[in-house]
Amino acid sequence: MDDLQRAIAKCKSNDPEFTRTFDQGYEEFKIGALLKEARQSAGLTQEALAKKLKTKKSAISRIENHADDIRLSTLYHYAEALGKKIQVSIE
Repeated sequence: MDDLQRAIAKCKSNDPEFTRTFDQGYEEFKIGALLKEARQSAGLTQEALAKKLKTKKSAISRIENHADDIRLSTLYHYAEALGKKIQVSIE
């Protein structure tokens, strides 16, 4: 475990609110990171994907960097433009 992981673990053990907001923020970050990775794997730039989705590059950037309030329909369109499918699960 590195220093950052130890610091996060310490904050989580001392502060339930930190735990809740950290975990939520991490999930939002993970969605954006997965979308960016899928776009890059498809060999598309943000601009090229924006053209396929008939939107602006800034909208793609916002999706990838701030996926905290992304609509499910937006996720489906994003994935479809990459030739992918979204799978949703409840655990």
